[in-house]
Amino acid sequence: MPISLVTGGAGFIGAHLVKDLLALGHSVVVLDDLSGGFADQVDPRATFIQGSINDGPLVERLFKEHGFTYVYHLAAYAAEGLSHFIRRFNYENNLIGSINLINASVRYGVKCFVFTSSIAVYGALDPPMHEDMAPRPEDPYGVAKLAVEMDLRAARHMFGLDHVIFRPHNVYGEYQNIGDRYRNVVGIFMNQLMQGRPLSVFGDGEQQRAFSYVGDITPMIARSVDVPAAYGEVFNIGADSPYSVNILARAVMDAMDMEGEVLHLEARNEVKHAWSDHSKAYRVLGGGTTTSLQDGLRRMADWAKRTGARQSRAFGEIEITDRLPPFWSDQE
Repeated sequence: MPISLVTGGAGFIGAHLVKDLLALGHSVVVLDDLSGGFADQVDPRATFIQGSINDGPLVERLFKEHGFTYVYHLAAYAAEGLSHFIRRFNYENNLIGSINLINASVRYGVKCFVFTSSIAVYGALDPPMHEDMAPRPEDPYGVAKLAVEMDLRAARHMFGLDHVIFRPHNVYGEYQNIGDRYRNVVGIFMNQLMQGRPLSVFGDGEQQRAFSYVGDITPMIARSVDVPAAYGEVFNIGADSPYSVNILARAVMDAMDMEGEVLHLEARNEVKHAWSDHSKAYRVLGGGTTTSLQDGLRRMADWAKRTGARQSRAFGEIEITDRLPPFWSDQE
């Protein structure tokens, strides 16, 4: 039986991935510091360890005790826009923590390291993004993700550590932290509706993204270690059809069966249009389910209404306040 470590396994995508791995017959250990996840989202069949990937001695002990076959690394603070204002925090958590895991994977002979990178590595390249495009990240979050990708390639060349890299984008669904005001626009909209607040849209709302239902992507990530042709490769993964944020706002209101006001805020510095091509993933890893935006939002809405609204807390470690959007500096 393969033994898999899932970092960030109490979080949104990680909790779904844990269930998929268990269904495939893996023994699963979850490492999560609960900074964005919730312990009750971890499948009880998995072993849960509360701790940080930045805790070097803890990481070392877990690898030594469990002898992991595979590592699925999802732990990150994935607030792309906010990363401009929390640069040190971003690199410590998204880069240095990853290096702790790569070092341990080399030392303890992990068979394959699966890393969830991000579409953010492409920056403002013209969509749809393809894996053969030269990445040009425009924010520290994307820079950190690309640096980990590059380090994995170096570790494979030097030590033979195999890896599979995924670049997901705009993932939504059940277990998303709807109380996080800095990331995950679908969760933000649903939380605002349940609180009777206006839906906050930066700029004119015509920026486009392909919103990806979590249940369509985690099975592909889980089974990637069983596909030898995937080793050493990078895959875009997610939905194929882009929608504007304005259309998304209307679709979320329909899914929640709630009407709300849309409040347009000052535009922030972000990529205007971003979605990717997934033909490589389909060719190498095979197809999977394709959930429409309407069906995916309805599933998430049903879960969100059962869970209830969550208080949105301001990030407490802002390092640069210059040009910080006022909406993000609001302490309410």
